[in-house]
Amino acid sequence: QVQLVESGGGLVQSGGSLRLSCAASGSIFSFNVMGWYRQAPGKERELVASITSGGSPTYADPVTGRFTISRDNGKTTIYLQMNNLKPGDTAVYYCYAAEFYVYWGRGTQVTVSS
Repeated sequence: QVQLVESGGGLVQSGGSLRLSCAASGSIFSFNVMGWYRQAPGKERELVASITSGGSPTYADPVTGRFTISRDNGKTTIYLQMNNLKPGDTAVYYCYAAEFYVYWGRGTQVTVSS
């Protein structure tokens, strides 16, 4: 069993910052890829950022230059530093981890007010 637990969401004004965390626990000690998706009301889930076990990040165009994904040395906790947040970033943010199978967290709400 693998569990992913997100934290750090909340309400912030436009231009503000938040830092999301995702901690994995269970029977797998490392993952090839971990990352974040988000889903806004009425929209499909979209990839925000991902990071490989080697530390190589990938970002979606809308967040490039504003968001930074990082991973701890143990490779089972990731972070998403979100700066200069915009109302369009409002969504539920889901952590995922991939190692033969894709595991998902339950999500954390991020709301950006204008």
